[in-house]
Amino acid sequence: MAIKMKSVVTYRATAACPTHARTEIPVRDLKVVIDEPLERGGTNLGPSPTETAMTALIACTNVIGHKNARRLGIDLGEISIDAVCQFDRRGVLMEEEIDVPFPDVTLTVNCKTDATQDELDQVGVETAKYCAIAKLFSAAGTDLKVHWVKAG
Repeated sequence: MAIKMKSVVTYRATAACPTHARTEIPVRDLKVVIDEPLERGGTNLGPSPTETAMTALIACTNVIGHKNARRLGIDLGEISIDAVCQFDRRGVLMEEEIDVPFPDVTLTVNCKTDATQDELDQVGVETAKYCAIAKLFSAAGTDLKVHWVKAG
């Protein structure tokens, strides 16, 4: 008999905050360090919270993109992802409340592959349906554009 995995799970974490800028979060058997750069009073031991959000979007696009490509029988080949992100810093600078801190994000997923552009577009459509981090950005009001490109 196959074991059915739960659809909804609860994540729990207790973070240590050794300084005003550094947060250490245990995840599985890892310790994730989120920090600020030296010029903002941090120790530069990890990315900032906002940098972490952007890197999570890139990583989720990679993981979910590959899962969808595999499901569709498409080989993505070698990929790289370029990100361009507008970040409205007025909120983190305590100047004013900002409803959409990341107003515009564009990802370009470059695929060195034998797949056709139509197949890559199909992977992009499916990935947009399932990438949890992309859903968070879009629901927050970010104009998120993800282009899947057949690279030379």
